[in-house]
Amino acid sequence: MREAKVSASHGCSGNKLVVLGTSTGGPKALQAVVPKLPADLPCGVVIVQHMPAGFTKSLADRLDYNSQIKVKEAEDNEPILPGYVYIAPGDYHLEITGSDSQRAISLNQNPPLAAHRPAVDIMFDSAVKYGADVVSVILTGMGCDGAAGMKKIKQAGGYIIAESQETCVVYGMPKAVVDAGIADEVLPVQQVADAIVNAVRK
Repeated sequence: MREAKVSASHGCSGNKLVVLGTSTGGPKALQAVVPKLPADLPCGVVIVQHMPAGFTKSLADRLDYNSQIKVKEAEDNEPILPGYVYIAPGDYHLEITGSDSQRAISLNQNPPLAAHRPAVDIMFDSAVKYGADVVSVILTGMGCDGAAGMKKIKQAGGYIIAESQETCVVYGMPKAVVDAGIADEVLPVQQVADAIVNAVRK
């Protein structure tokens, strides 16, 4: 399935980091985004999808099969590499640690946040320290997980992309971000991958 590679490396910063959160309708939305990302994306992508334990590996494997970029279930202490997508395992919070040049994944089973483990806000909060290097994405989902973390990312100079109502299964999590007035782009899901690639080129 990995055929022609789309180049995204021109003028890119290797220090960028993409963090993405989604919930209800997320697996389908991710199928519209991840396979469109180029194999040579010059940064890593870290995803929290609200999903029980045991389901996230099959989601990662399915996305990997259909994508040019490498997709895997995240493991504790592994480095975040360019051209890789990491999906938080069900029932584990995911935080991003390390310096700009050597970021890594940290998993834990701390108490759920607003009934969620993994929680999008916990991942987003851990990315705030990377400031303007962060491209933060919110897709379809119920509730408002991610909105508080995105506000902090925006204040730190990060870039915010939200899925528009027209393609959301549930317009909850993106709506909370749009209503807060912090989204740099509000797009149908089919346009999100291109927006990510353009944002990491900045």
